[in-house]
Amino acid sequence: MSNVKPLEYVIGGQPDFSYLTVKLPAGTMIKVEASAMQAKDTHVKMRTRLKGGFRRIISGENLFLNEFTADGKGGEITIGSAVPGDIKRLFLTEGGPALFLQSSSFLASGSGIETTTKFQGFIKGFFSGAGFFLIKCSGEGDIFFNSYGGIVEIQINDEFTIDNNHIVAFTEGLEYSVDKFGGYKSLFFSGEGLITRFRGQGRVWIQTRAMPSLIEWLNPFRRVVTKTKRN
Repeated sequence: MSNVKPLEYVIGGQPDFSYLTVKLPAGTMIKVEASAMQAKDTHVKMRTRLKGGFRRIISGENLFLNEFTADGKGGEITIGSAVPGDIKRLFLTEGGPALFLQSSSFLASGSGIETTTKFQGFIKGFFSGAGFFLIKCSGEGDIFFNSYGGIVEIQINDEFTIDNNHIVAFTEGLEYSVDKFGGYKSLFFSGEGLITRFRGQGRVWIQTRAMPSLIEWLNPFRRVVTKTKRN
């Protein structure tokens, strides 16, 4: 029987401006992405650790991870993401399927969760919205992840197609391949780009908004500095 107990938590502000509040029993530690802490009790102590080295740098993740521990008595910590969007929680069990996250989606986890960086290959990485590296979360305990936009869970029992820019996370055991949506004409002119085909049984979490679409929408409104010619 497992000795790891689920953390007591509340997610507020969903799905647009989610924030996470976790109650930590005395002596309990939670790992939090750097700069994600918003508020905490005075006796919740922080320690910053260097994680992952070179792989963590080139994957786009923060090089540092903060550990918050309730020192002496129980405490509370509030955590939020850098972008407006949703937060979801999953409890992993020892020996069960791991969880793969796009590099910017990790928010926090219990002390029993191990995070490693998985290289997904140049072909998949170049064409997928998740980048060359994924974060693999394994072990036992709570894992909290975030997105830009709301998060929708999809149960896959055979095959499912998802736009690359909307993938947040998926469970271990699913096979996936990256492909173009339709022909090359559709790829460049339809507004639909590359997709990922998932096969097998498992779960995928997608985000309802995509950052590239926001950037494209904002581009006509950006300030442009022009130079005037002198006579």
